[in-house]
Amino acid sequence: MARLYACDLHNHTCLSPCAQLDMHPRALVAACLARGLDLVAITDHNASENIVHVMQAARDTPLVVIPGMEVTTKEEAHVLALFASLETVGLFQEIIYSRLPGDNDERRFGCQPIVNEREEVEAFNTHLLFSATTMALNDVTGNIHSLGGIAIASHIDRSFFSIISQLGCVPESAGFNGLEISAALGIAGGRRRFPGLSRYTFITSSDAHCLNDVGRSCTMMYLESPCFAEIQLALARRGGRCVEEPLP
Repeated sequence: MARLYACDLHNHTCLSPCAQLDMHPRALVAACLARGLDLVAITDHNASENIVHVMQAARDTPLVVIPGMEVTTKEEAHVLALFASLETVGLFQEIIYSRLPGDNDERRFGCQPIVNEREEVEAFNTHLLFSATTMALNDVTGNIHSLGGIAIASHIDRSFFSIISQLGCVPESAGFNGLEISAALGIAGGRRRFPGLSRYTFITSSDAHCLNDVGRSCTMMYLESPCFAEIQLALARRGGRCVEEPLP
């Protein structure tokens, strides 16, 4: 039987150049547990190497970790990509790196550390993760779906790096599984601002780049268990799974 789970589907680690260095896997897991989250998705910018270490840090805890990524499209819109396994996010990572130009300049954009569950720096990602890929929106979502993933438009209410700020609309051709509303506005506020998008499932997330922001906003979902397949059902509003929406 479905019950409510607290799900935060948008979180960064120290691998993202705009995130604080204390967002390493062990600290992030501890923050998620302290905030009462049941499920967290790790969605670094154009990269995925820290996910396995977050999973290791969460082992033997109740926290479920979903592999993901926040991709910057050619149009400079952000898209959340969620996957069922490390294998599939790894395949997606290969596609992204083949379409991500440039090398990182640590003096300009900061370091991009790959940190394990023991708080040890294993390497530094040298790709320019801050950059946009050369992939157009539909190319990004098409590749996500071809790997069985979930595509969610990030923070559509923001005035930058969102589908609406960059394209002026949410194209049906992108085939989004859901739309994210930022923590500042929330789902109820999103429904008021975007009445024409009622056919889409809305979520809200912390989009945490620092430990204090972990769990500041999450989506309550009716699921039978906290896992990728159940999230797919909830976003599609199938089988009694759904997002709990607060009253407007």
